[in-house]
Amino acid sequence: MRIKTAEIQAVTGRRDQYPPDTMKEIAFAGRSNVGKSSLLNLLTGRKKLAKVSGSPGKTRTINFYLINNEFRIVDLPGYGYAKVAKTMSEDWGRMMDEYFQHREGLVKVCQLVDIRHEPSKLDIQMYEYLKANGLDGLVVATKADKISRNEMQRNLARIRKSLGMRKDDYLIPVSALKKTGHEELLQAMEDVLAAADEAAPAEQSDS
Repeated sequence: MRIKTAEIQAVTGRRDQYPPDTMKEIAFAGRSNVGKSSLLNLLTGRKKLAKVSGSPGKTRTINFYLINNEFRIVDLPGYGYAKVAKTMSEDWGRMMDEYFQHREGLVKVCQLVDIRHEPSKLDIQMYEYLKANGLDGLVVATKADKISRNEMQRNLARIRKSLGMRKDDYLIPVSALKKTGHEELLQAMEDVLAAADEAAPAEQSDS
């Protein structure tokens, strides 16, 4: 896949302000300091499409981006930042539940984890939630430039084991700084969208 056009469609925390639920969406989720904005800018080739915040946990909205006029990338607010007030964390949970449970176009969630560390308790809880809703199987290990090649294979195996990933699930190391791994991620996204297209006629015939 090649992303030719990317434009923001909506920035909101309210369901009634979401764009029409008329096309497939791949959402991106991760801890507040995992490098999600940098990754989205790398994928789209737009330096400032997603704003890179100097204050982790500050972004509290769901951002919808229209890609190639064909599908959407949905940037979910980061989770797990220690300085975020408890009330904001509760708001995050409600916002995520509302999006995950009611968005029919959502076909997959790409979860970001930091390749340097074992997935946190919150990372594991998020992945288990995605698995329970059939949205798992696509994980990006960010900041791959920060470790050696030998460490990379060991850490990837540790991430796969900690999250309980299946053998055929996608686990892709990416470095936004070195601009590596994004082509593999784009291919994985293309595979996910194609699989959703293939499943759609069967679902319609069953209904």
